Amino acid sequence: MDEKALGKRLQLARRRAGLTQQELCQKAGLSYSTLAKIERGAIKSPSVFTVAAIAGATNTVIEDLLNLQPQGNNNSPALTNSKKRAKSGVTFVYFDVNGVCVRFLHKAFTEISRESGKSIDFVETLFWRHNDSATSGEMTMDEFNQVLGRELEIENFDWVPYYMNNVEQMPGIEGLIKWAAEYYEVGLLSNIMPGFIDLLIERNLIPKVNYKVIIDSSRVGALKPTPKIYEIAQQLAAVDPAEILTIDDDRTNLVTADRLGWHVVWFDEIRPDESIERAKAALEF
Repeated sequence: MDEKALGKRLQLARRRAGLTQQELCQKAGLSYSTLAKIERGAIKSPSVFTVAAIAGATNTVIEDLLNLQPQGNNNSPALTNSKKRAKSGVTFVYFDVNGVCVRFLHKAFTEISRESGKSIDFVETLFWRHNDSATSGEMTMDEFNQVLGRELEIENFDWVPYYMNNVEQMPGIEGLIKWAAEYYEVGLLSNIMPGFIDLLIERNLIPKVNYKVIIDSSRVGALKPTPKIYEIAQQLAAVDPAEILTIDDDRTNLVTADRLGWHVVWFDEIRPDESIERAKAALEF
């Protein structure tokens, strides 16, 4: 067993799961010093029970951590890339959420306007004034709801149901994501509020596939289009920049990704069919 290679795979699994070393130790029942040594490759042949505990805590297939061929079907994140390589060199695809996986966020503003008696312009301006604070994790959802509720004069305001009840899955996106996940490693990369990705997946608004990496801005504390969030995404994808394709509806976000050497596809939520065809063309193999 190559201890250093194993250590890198274990570290990647932990980071993809969004866990610190201390958090993983608690979930897996390991001591901090043991985990730190394993990740450095300083422990020769850690027991299979230890690796299994880490696999369980990170929701990863143990065969992937041991760099073995997994047996049977599974839905856990794989760390080895046995997928296709597009003609462009792409092996990993990141999908944005709002404007790509789901659309019609503005319908929520219409509902709030109707309920509050405030103009739609007022509602949208208020929302976007505080959106970055919430999606970066600087403001909790409770704080966000309190600020908007006070300005809108809506008692017990809660943005979650307004959003969830008004967005819809992008037409055709389920087919695209499932097709991409069959041939490439895929992930989500989004400026989004805490807990929203889990809720969207739970409600089948985001297709349920084996996402290798989920970059949630509110968890990583960085927003698109700043380079930091793309650097985090690249590290967790564990491939070269030229192997990553990002699909996003915001051209500013695509500019940053392009400057970092990623491939990019602009998604038009008004013409999803055309956008899906562009994405498939970029992933031709």
